[in-house]
Amino acid sequence: MNQELMTLDFWQDTVIYEGKAFPIGTLACDALNVPADTIAKMNEHCEKINLLLGLLNAGQDIVIVDNLYNSSPKVIDRIERITGKRPVFVEADCCDRAAMDRLFSDYDITGVIHFAGLKAVGESVEKPLLYYRNNLDSTLTVLEVMREHNCHQFVFSSSATVYGDQPAPLYETAQTGGCSNPYGWTKFMIEEILKGACRADLALSVVLLRYFNPIGAHESGLIGENPNGIPNNLMPYITQVAIGRRERLTVFGDDYDTPDGTGVRDYIHVVDLAEGHLCAIRYAQAHTGCEVFNLGTGRGVSVLEMVHTFSEVNNVPVPYVIGPRRAGDLATVYADPAKAKQILGWEAKKTLADMCRDSWRWQTRNPSGY
Repeated sequence: MNQELMTLDFWQDTVIYEGKAFPIGTLACDALNVPADTIAKMNEHCEKINLLLGLLNAGQDIVIVDNLYNSSPKVIDRIERITGKRPVFVEADCCDRAAMDRLFSDYDITGVIHFAGLKAVGESVEKPLLYYRNNLDSTLTVLEVMREHNCHQFVFSSSATVYGDQPAPLYETAQTGGCSNPYGWTKFMIEEILKGACRADLALSVVLLRYFNPIGAHESGLIGENPNGIPNNLMPYITQVAIGRRERLTVFGDDYDTPDGTGVRDYIHVVDLAEGHLCAIRYAQAHTGCEVFNLGTGRGVSVLEMVHTFSEVNNVPVPYVIGPRRAGDLATVYADPAKAKQILGWEAKKTLADMCRDSWRWQTRNPSGY
């Protein structure tokens, strides 16, 4: 089936959500048809790598761009082991205008999936200028080069942090801004930049994906999260404590207004998140303008619930101590993912136990990382 027929067959019906008509997206992940080449700009987080696996398995041509600031080139070898295909990899910084121009000149890029950004809440409080410079510059540079090369599809890795401190569940229609940390402010600012770019360029298609808390690993145990230095996120810290690389986990605060006093988050398996991106790419092909979707499970899990579930599922202890609250953290954050289900046909399927099991399989098979 050619692309035109697939588009017409796939998007023949609509649903109404929040008073707006959208094409039905139930088959999005099965009927993916992404034109070559799609450029993916990544960091160390393995949900990005799982997305690349999905694209390659769907027969798509991709170009990976990474400056290796917090990642390993060995990932490329493992992607090839899993899929039997070796993606094109370009080591470059997305803030480098000349490098991006060469990239778009060398390859026929038709769409961009942008998740090349610094992402640690605590670090952003300590190094705000680094976060503003890197995250904003990379986005602006890529957008400008896309325009010059007539590339019009852009999927952005945003974050639930744009909602600030509001009652959960969080809906896409909730007010954004009022962020509690510089990382969140960079995501908010980039969303506003992308909305403005869409208003100015009617050919541009942008999908904003507001992640909640991705964790887990590929079920093969070949791909997982391996941050350089001390982990800033919960799951890699838990796995490194469990494997013996670190003495104990510090839980930041037990006096929040939550069932057990520890922070509550909406954890989503990286494989589910990757499938959400595939659906977003398909949506961007069929639309112009800017649309936003939450990617979460809709269920909040506390830090201690995560620790206890990990221990029970994997039969391994995770020593921990209670420490003071961490700057920039909120008490409770979880999604209402109904819009993504109704419009994209996407919903999270993996359980908390799956997330813990797959994370531990990755760590035990790769005790020192890549």
